Amino acid sequence: MLVILNIDPFSSGFVGLFSFYVMLFLALMGTFALFGFFVRAIFVKRSVLFRHIGVSLRQSVLFSSLIMVSLMLQANNLFTWWNAILLILGLGLLEFFFLGRENPGVQQHEQHQE
Repeated sequence: MLVILNIDPFSSGFVGLFSFYVMLFLALMGTFALFGFFVRAIFVKRSVLFRHIGVSLRQSVLFSSLIMVSLMLQANNLFTWWNAILLILGLGLLEFFFLGRENPGVQQHEQHQE
């Protein structure tokens, strides 16, 4: 809030814009992480709650990054629909990579029990 009220992005130059984008990223990340955690806590009742924190935080970082990169591209008049699709596909592939890395231990444990 202090950055929004006290720094003029047009007169402060790079430092003002950088601090604005960093504060916006952190605010979005915290908001999305809390929202994702509470949604998981409500809808997934049978698991331990602390296991949802890592997933919620990772997805909030990815979604906040999507928004921040889109805003930066839009500020430079470079944001197009195909840029948005490429960003979404890239971050979606990154999320699938992380999801694939979470479960191999469970699959290996089940194979050893047979």
